[in-house]
Amino acid sequence: MAEPERPRTEQRMRPAPLLFEPAEAGADPEHFFDLESIEDPRELLDRATELTHAFRAATDRSVEFQAIAAAQLADPRRFDRLTPALIAERAEWTEDYAKKMVEFGRGLLRGGAEHP
Repeated sequence: MAEPERPRTEQRMRPAPLLFEPAEAGADPEHFFDLESIEDPRELLDRATELTHAFRAATDRSVEFQAIAAAQLADPRRFDRLTPALIAERAEWTEDYAKKMVEFGRGLLRGGAEHP
């Protein structure tokens, strides 16, 4: 289950680009975005920190899209709308969390930033 987001008053950091790893590298459990090949600890800390910020930003953004999708799926104007229980099952959430995400998504669709 995703954690609630930080308030929108925080400046969004521009994340480092997430480069996709080659298929061969993915097969090596020791390989992670080429961090294992960086020998200088300062450079390693800088790159690992960049990746941390990038993953956090990606997580925050994907949670927003989850909430928007949940709100759209629960929209009472849809003939094929889903209940919070069905949304929870589909997203592997609890039903209470699904309800919060639907409300968060409705806020996002209205242009607000109400957090789950």
